Amino acid sequence: MSALRIALYQPDIAGNTGTMLRFAACMGLAVDIIEPAGFDISDRSLKRAGMDYLASVTLTRHVSWDRFEDWRSQTGRRLILASTKAAGIYTDFAYRPDDILLFGRESAGVPDHVHDIADGRVLIPMVEAQRSINVALSAAMICGEALRQTGFV
Repeated sequence: MSALRIALYQPDIAGNTGTMLRFAACMGLAVDIIEPAGFDISDRSLKRAGMDYLASVTLTRHVSWDRFEDWRSQTGRRLILASTKAAGIYTDFAYRPDDILLFGRESAGVPDHVHDIADGRVLIPMVEAQRSINVALSAAMICGEALRQTGFV
């Protein structure tokens, strides 16, 4: 199991979260969900998207951003934010094996105070006039690169 973690900031869509949990289980990544979520975490659609993989993922729920940040500070881990506002491309970033890769809400990303506290910010380049890539796809792309760099493959 990798020490790399995925953190989801107040996710809005159960299906995306379930997909990310399934991905995390297959890749040996732990997942942190920073609440409140836009759906019941035990929601049937979350279980449907995650299928039987949910039992295989290490999932930690944090009741608020402040609680998550307290926990993260105690662990000394870097927080790397996926953001359309970032300047650096995700493939150019130097990941560490114990990084936490943070993905924002589907509807609004993360607030400025969360953006500002991140130790690093990465961008997936896109063609002009497109808003964003699905959060589950973004997580797969960025986590894949982080795992490649830290020796997973």
